[in-house]
Amino acid sequence: MSKNDFRRIDEMTPREIVKELDKYIVGQDDAKKAVAIALRNRIRRQKLPEEIRKEVVPKNILMIGPTGVGKTEIARRVAQLSGSPFLKVEATRFTEVGYVGKSVDSMIRELVEMSVNMVKQEMIEEVEEKAKELVEERILDVLVPESKQKQVPQGLFGIFQGLESQQRYDPEKVRNARKRREEMKEKLKAGEIEDLEIEIEIEETKQPFMGMVGGMELEEIGIDLQNMFGNFMPKMKKKRRIKVSEARKILLPLEAEKLIDMDKAVQEGLERAQQRGIIFLDEIDKVVSRNTTSGPDVSREGVQRDLLPIVEGTTIMTKYGPVKTDYILFIAAGAFHISKPSDLIPELQGRFPIRVELNPLTEKDFYRILVEPENAITKQYIYLLETEGVELVFTEDGLMEIAKIAYSLNQRLENIGARRLYTVIEKVLEDVSFEAPEIEGKRFEVNAEYVRSKLSSIVQDDDLSSYIL
Repeated sequence: MSKNDFRRIDEMTPREIVKELDKYIVGQDDAKKAVAIALRNRIRRQKLPEEIRKEVVPKNILMIGPTGVGKTEIARRVAQLSGSPFLKVEATRFTEVGYVGKSVDSMIRELVEMSVNMVKQEMIEEVEEKAKELVEERILDVLVPESKQKQVPQGLFGIFQGLESQQRYDPEKVRNARKRREEMKEKLKAGEIEDLEIEIEIEETKQPFMGMVGGMELEEIGIDLQNMFGNFMPKMKKKRRIKVSEARKILLPLEAEKLIDMDKAVQEGLERAQQRGIIFLDEIDKVVSRNTTSGPDVSREGVQRDLLPIVEGTTIMTKYGPVKTDYILFIAAGAFHISKPSDLIPELQGRFPIRVELNPLTEKDFYRILVEPENAITKQYIYLLETEGVELVFTEDGLMEIAKIAYSLNQRLENIGARRLYTVIEKVLEDVSFEAPEIEGKRFEVNAEYVRSKLSSIVQDDDLSSYIL
């Protein structure tokens, strides 16, 4: 995302943010409003004087609602909209020290890694044109090796070697080599030799051993062996014979990385993770204990206590340096079917002051999900089959029948929200997708009658529908 995009987001009101979210998520206005306010408050915080800004911490959000109603999608779209580093983790992957599972600190390290990579990618895009020129020069060095410019070494040995090269200097050969290089350069720019095979040499750094110290991974204690010993590791050169078009793809990131300032990328990545990072903590209800003193519930409460300092604000050591979690926005979510938010330990409850309840999806919501979002599954299939030259048409009654069946299945079987639409649509379009290249007339209509013909026998059989749909 460019700087202009950030400037546009900084000027967006909460109402405009909600409007953007409406393009992808149906309903759930309360949740959209809450995250829009949280995003706007971050923008407001950046405009405060330094002494006041450090006192303003984000108000974390707890989303309560069944699966498949849009909790993850809302958080993910907000992160995309704001250009923030975003990480989704399941609370169940963590466990208290002493039990099998990942340390809660690992989510901060993952967020930082994503943030640094995000900044690195942006910097690579800025130098892409220059990198393309360098890639072309490397390819030309392979195509016309006699025109390759050689650096004369320094020192006494360099003087003798320089004299030797002068003795071998042939003006005619140099002119011919330069002319040949220019001809190949023109062909390269015109794309005339993309299928020509060349042999390129790529440097590969041998990965150092990543072990454990005291039962902890080296990264968990902030040790980055790659950077510590990277310069001492031998640079392995590997030759590959590939087409020019493929060589461009392989060499471009390598040349681009040489042009960017990695120290600057790391610093910007750390800053962005600390000031704009968003962590979506899913299935928070699965780590609620049930007031027992033994068994797995002990570990569940342990996870909550391990999460507490990170959500409250602490410093985590990563391979890029220390990271403060004080200003990271945490959005927790859970269905809370068996437990309730008040079953969380009181200290953790207090760190999620904003609570929003997401509503179960109705039959009307299902219909809107099939029609309104820019990334609706129906639109995706229309585009996919268009590549085969097939015009896929969903009629009004066909869409309503799909929504009706999906809603009915959710009521009778496990309620998995909008995800049920995916299984239903896949079954409805199974034969069309299979036969697309052979369809005569290249137009196919999905109406209510066709939907019923594909699903009625499965829907009526509870045992069958529980396995297939």
